Amino acid sequence: MQHPAVPELAHTTPRPMHWLATATALAAVVAGSSILQPDHATAAQAGPPAATRTTAPDPKNVEYPLQCGVTAPQVQKQATGDLDGDHTPETVAVVRCASGSGTPPSGVYVIAQGTEGKPRVVATLVDPKDRLSVTDFAVHDAAVTATLLGYSSPDVPSCCPDTQDKAKWQWQNGSFVRSEQPTAKSV
Repeated sequence: MQHPAVPELAHTTPRPMHWLATATALAAVVAGSSILQPDHATAAQAGPPAATRTTAPDPKNVEYPLQCGVTAPQVQKQATGDLDGDHTPETVAVVRCASGSGTPPSGVYVIAQGTEGKPRVVATLVDPKDRLSVTDFAVHDAAVTATLLGYSSPDVPSCCPDTQDKAKWQWQNGSFVRSEQPTAKSV
């Protein structure tokens, strides 16, 4: 057996004083953790104060700038999100007139809660006068995206759109800006 070159160190042999110091430190940690507790867990996500949260406007209770004759405009698709960063959700609706045949043009409207509590159209992203149909519609990360189907000429029948464009709108400097320019593609 070989003897160590250094004599036994005092801290390698536990003494009652070491056990007493360790027990005191542990008791202090346990007592401190029982006093300092984290906040209770909730299922709500962090966000703006509850006073600023409202429900998204209902697109069925809106007067659209769309003339459909004797029938009311039809909401085809809808999505909600805070598009302008005011912690209040807006609704974006794809709306069109009923049609017996063909593909009626769509309108894409941004709806916000009015001052009297009645929802109202605050922006038109796609005007039905442009003769476009909307597919792949979504609201995500404060942006509205859609695929727009259209016609290469007035001679193309309304049943069969022959162009396709991708579009994306975001709120910038007080208005909705289309950030992806259309690139006509044949369908």
